[in-house]
Amino acid sequence: MTDHPKQVPAEFVPPSVWRNPWHFLAFGFGTGTMPKAPGTWGSLAAVPFIPLWQMLPDWGYWLLLGVTMLFGVWLCGKVADDLRVHDHEGIVWDEMVGMWITLWLVPEGWGWVLVGFLMFRFFDILKPWPIRWIDRHVHGGFGIMLDDVLAGVFAWLSMQVLVWGWANGLSASLGFA
Repeated sequence: MTDHPKQVPAEFVPPSVWRNPWHFLAFGFGTGTMPKAPGTWGSLAAVPFIPLWQMLPDWGYWLLLGVTMLFGVWLCGKVADDLRVHDHEGIVWDEMVGMWITLWLVPEGWGWVLVGFLMFRFFDILKPWPIRWIDRHVHGGFGIMLDDVLAGVFAWLSMQVLVWGWANGLSASLGFA
């Protein structure tokens, strides 16, 4: 991973998170300032939006995904440059978008949200190929966003298989029907 010129330590939580609206947003409404597992906290910050977004038609949710991804490229790049850090661990807008991707076209309900959360965190932490390669070699706002977008796509595909299986008898074979 190429460092930003004049890079400051990533563990540093800038006071600007509480003063600058772009920093506050990129830090997931402050969840990225948590001392342990900021990505997990940022993923949780995405959850309250899910029921609202699921009320949209499928194309509306898809449109919001596109807008939040494009906005995220700009936002994450700007805040990383402001902080002089390649990808500050507190920047969690990318995790929020990854969660929203994971739960697109998934049935409503907190059980599905919980499974989606676990799926996304699994892929975001494990970073299977090509996610790990992208995380290390693609830079700027695009790179910050892309690894989490792909983790969200991997989790989304897994969720779609699970939803399909559930609808086609998996629930009965597990004793839930």
